[in-house]
Amino acid sequence: MQADVETPAEARLFLALVPGGTVRAELSAHTQAWRWNEGAQRYAPSDWHVTLHFIGPVPRTRLDELRDDLSQPFTPFELRFGEPALWPHGLAVLLPMATPPALQALHERLGVRLRRLGLRTDERPYRPHLTLARRAAQAVPPAPPAWGWMVRSYALMESTGQPETRYRVLQRFDDCGPVDGAPA
Repeated sequence: MQADVETPAEARLFLALVPGGTVRAELSAHTQAWRWNEGAQRYAPSDWHVTLHFIGPVPRTRLDELRDDLSQPFTPFELRFGEPALWPHGLAVLLPMATPPALQALHERLGVRLRRLGLRTDERPYRPHLTLARRAAQAVPPAPPAWGWMVRSYALMESTGQPETRYRVLQRFDDCGPVDGAPA
């Protein structure tokens, strides 16, 4: 018989853009073109996202409040990927060609909302990216991808700490507000 696993009192949260099926297929094809070094830990397609804000540990008793208070209307935008890169500490990432003004505006509005809710935000300049792998310092990236992603939603997510499912969508928000049913 399996022992019950106790749910932690706090959830490790962040806000992110989460690609849908078509974008995941494009990303998957792109990742196949990389030459990965032995030991590279590639992210599963279900884990791909672009972080808007890392929030950190929050008492689970606040989750309903956050689901209600983190909805921000925004203008849909295209995020065009432009450059594969290797970052320090072995991160393999995809960077956008440019940060769309609507993405920057959404990031800023969400930051204001988080601070009003008494939650921390990162003070460093926003650097949108999509992490493909860790421990990939010797990976060889392919030519830059030539496609984009039309972003029409973002999500409140939890970092699970479980390797088989690193992240879980708690609430989706589209350009008009919360979307019924979390996962898409």
